[in-house]
Amino acid sequence: MSNYEHIELTASEISTLWAQYLNKTMAICGLKHSLNHVADEEIKVLLQDTLNIMNKHVDKLVHIFKKEEYPIPQGFTDHDVNIHAPRLFSDTIYLLYILSTTNLSLSMYAMYLSIAERQDIIEYYDESLSITQQFHKRAKHLAMEKGIYIRSPHLPKPDIIEFVEKQSFLAGWFGNRRPLIGMEIANLAFNAKHNMLGQAAITAFSQVASSKEVRRYFERGREIAGKHSEIFSSILKDEYLDDGASLMTSKVTDSTESPFSDKLMMYFVNSLSSAGIAQYGRSMSESPRHDLGVHYTRLIAEIANYADDGANIMIDNGWMEKPPMAPDRKNLAK
Repeated sequence: MSNYEHIELTASEISTLWAQYLNKTMAICGLKHSLNHVADEEIKVLLQDTLNIMNKHVDKLVHIFKKEEYPIPQGFTDHDVNIHAPRLFSDTIYLLYILSTTNLSLSMYAMYLSIAERQDIIEYYDESLSITQQFHKRAKHLAMEKGIYIRSPHLPKPDIIEFVEKQSFLAGWFGNRRPLIGMEIANLAFNAKHNMLGQAAITAFSQVASSKEVRRYFERGREIAGKHSEIFSSILKDEYLDDGASLMTSKVTDSTESPFSDKLMMYFVNSLSSAGIAQYGRSMSESPRHDLGVHYTRLIAEIANYADDGANIMIDNGWMEKPPMAPDRKNLAK
């Protein structure tokens, strides 16, 4: 008998595994539709390999849930995807989607690994992190080969080592603002690019959603993503730096037949919002210049408000699965 079979999963372990099941079953639906339309053979191989890995991980998650006698989440199934629906995205979007998700997953799996305690869960996230690293490198290399990878801005090499001598280094709104430091530039460029990709996805969803309420919600998200990208780009351009972002909505087809259920698309956009909040928070922590902190604080509040409205739509339609949670002791006492 394994030495961990008698150890209960912690709150963090069961919660991350639960979220992984939803995320991976959603991704499987998207990959199935993509594989039915992708034309580029190299991108097709990458998508197929990604789908194979996703299926294997879902099987592992199911095994863990059954072993723990924990209800398997509903997640997303073949009922949430129509693989025969017309193409919605170009091959470029397919590739950039893999690159973007692996980019975000690297930090997510590192965090999940750090909070895992039972040996089998540690091994699961260690393997997940290793596989994600491999796929991230593959996707990045392929994007470079295809000429669609946009590099971040460069910095001139300094002649000497210098130290910060004045508090004005932190200023941003008043007086002379110092030039952006490297990490501020990196985060601004990253956020500009990812908002462009997110805007393309939400634009496509706004064309095909069945519910008028959901379509309006996506239209609002499309405008928010575009506005945020413009804000980040304008800060870089004020410093005469390349923003590294390009409009991606031209890579969306004119199809109005949905490949996905409204439930799946709402969950995907909600995930984008959560990832955006996390990324903005990290960017703010790495941006000493005060005006950038104010920008990130304001934009986080806007995304949080948008995500909250999305959650209400999902609840009203019965689309939001209840995540693992503590018992209501006060109610039980009654």
